[in-house]
Amino acid sequence: MGAMMASITSELLFFLPFILLALLTFYTTAAAQCHGARRWRPTKKKRPNLPPGAPGWPLVGETFGYLRPHPATSVGRFMEQHIARYGKIYRSSLFGERTVVSVDAGLNRYILQNEGRLFECSYPRSIGGILGKWSMLVLVGDAHREMRAISLNFLSSVRLRAVLLPEVERHTLLVLRSWCGSGGACCFSAQHEAKKFTFNLMAKNIMSMDPGEEETERLRLEYITFMKGVVSAPLNFPGTAYWKALKSRASILGVIERKMEDRLQKMSKENSSVEEDDLLGWALKQSNLSKEQILDLLLSLLFAGHETSSMALALAIFFLEGCPKAVQELREEHLEIARRQRLRGASKLSWEDYKEMVFTQCVINETLRLGNVVRFLHRKVIRDVHYNGYDIPRGWKILPVLAAVHLDSSLYEDPNQFNPWRWKVSASDPPLQFCKLSFSLHKLTETSQ
Repeated sequence: MGAMMASITSELLFFLPFILLALLTFYTTAAAQCHGARRWRPTKKKRPNLPPGAPGWPLVGETFGYLRPHPATSVGRFMEQHIARYGKIYRSSLFGERTVVSVDAGLNRYILQNEGRLFECSYPRSIGGILGKWSMLVLVGDAHREMRAISLNFLSSVRLRAVLLPEVERHTLLVLRSWCGSGGACCFSAQHEAKKFTFNLMAKNIMSMDPGEEETERLRLEYITFMKGVVSAPLNFPGTAYWKALKSRASILGVIERKMEDRLQKMSKENSSVEEDDLLGWALKQSNLSKEQILDLLLSLLFAGHETSSMALALAIFFLEGCPKAVQELREEHLEIARRQRLRGASKLSWEDYKEMVFTQCVINETLRLGNVVRFLHRKVIRDVHYNGYDIPRGWKILPVLAAVHLDSSLYEDPNQFNPWRWKVSASDPPLQFCKLSFSLHKLTETSQ
């Protein structure tokens, strides 16, 4: 028995160093892991300093209040209350998404200057459903830049002088003659005439469709139905404005498609002398766009060019009616241009005549500022943004409200008054520079927008 115990003891003593080494290794490894875990344990992510605000109701948020109708020359009660409560940058829930609303001139300028780097166009999904997935209001990145380049190349300075300016003059004279053809007093709706004028002008430059023709009138009526659906709730049920708009969209695209097929047939004929100078021909010859892309491009430009221009024209008439002094100065400016035309023996408007319309440009700028043709833009944050102490996370929507800046009393004296003479100030004035940036965006829109 004693011999057996001695044998076991000797074996334990033999393995003791190995057991101690294993225990030491285990302890060292465990201690290192524990120390490493303490050392490399991820710190709790810092909570972003979001702008003040409230999410509103579940799902709909504050969308209904935000879109409540109000005069074009005001920001509306909803915006006034939120600015008074939260300041010029606040958060909300709009169009089903977490949103930051900006009525701050500096942030709005920052958003526009960092388009494509920190922010991208992001309109509600229903807009893409009705304007098409290749619309410039829906596209982002390289696809958007390609579509925009085609449009801007078509509207080159050479074409503006040689083609567009004479077309604008011709269409204007047609409208003026139709008002008082009998020589007596005439009565008309400024908004209706402005919409008809701009539609005919856009249809001519996009597809060479002449005003007054039966096909042009049918297309214009379809477009009216289409527009009612664009600004309606996206309820795709029979009888709703959105449903009718989708039907009209199909009809409009059918007209454009037939025009495209006719043009391709003419282009395929050898020694064809037919050469329509319009956007459809330009897109077919100068781009590699697919048929679907061209259809959506033409429809989106018809929408963007018609809506902004017609509203600006109607608002200009409205504002001028209440400002006889501006009407008188406009009349004097244009009579002087007409006098110089007669002296040089010219009968049509030239580019030099256009550049001499200094006060006319002031009236246009003031109309866009006070009328707020484009009230706000839809943008999405594609990288985390830190601005003025606030964090705006990636993936959030951000809405730069141009109207609020245009009507800001700290930037403009008597902002609710129609005053074209304010635009005669130095061009180095920051508010003026910002509005010019807003106005260029109006023309592109968005690109509008």
